[in-house]
Amino acid sequence: MTAAATFAAVFAALFAAHSVGDHWVQTHGQACTKGAPTAAGRLACLGHLITLTATKAAALAALALVTGLTLHPIALLAGLAVDALSHYWADRRVTLARLAERIGKGDFYRLGAPRPGTTDAPHLGTGAYALDQSWHIGFLFIAALIIAA
Repeated sequence: MTAAATFAAVFAALFAAHSVGDHWVQTHGQACTKGAPTAAGRLACLGHLITLTATKAAALAALALVTGLTLHPIALLAGLAVDALSHYWADRRVTLARLAERIGKGDFYRLGAPRPGTTDAPHLGTGAYALDQSWHIGFLFIAALIIAA
């Protein structure tokens, strides 16, 4: 398989696994707690990261099994690590919010956020959610480049 075809297949697998892992595998508790500036928040984010990365690894294993694609183990681990670290960084939420403010996207980040004091998840269907997902997809691209290299 050519490097371009390997990249495309890896990116597709990572993209699909990301969507499943970020929305179906992640628990409600992880989603609601992972951004808290506490030990519980850090642990919830770490738990989400572990299951998300396992989902992506399973998708890549299925891809390799079905297609016969061979991935270099070091490139695979490096790509998954870059993706995992970037995902953890963004999902702590305050980090992505600060970046959005710094680059002039703060108003967009807050778009659609619920009123303070509500139990709604402000990161779903909002500017924060859109910036979060685009951050993750950008790093899926980088991870696929690393894995396919």
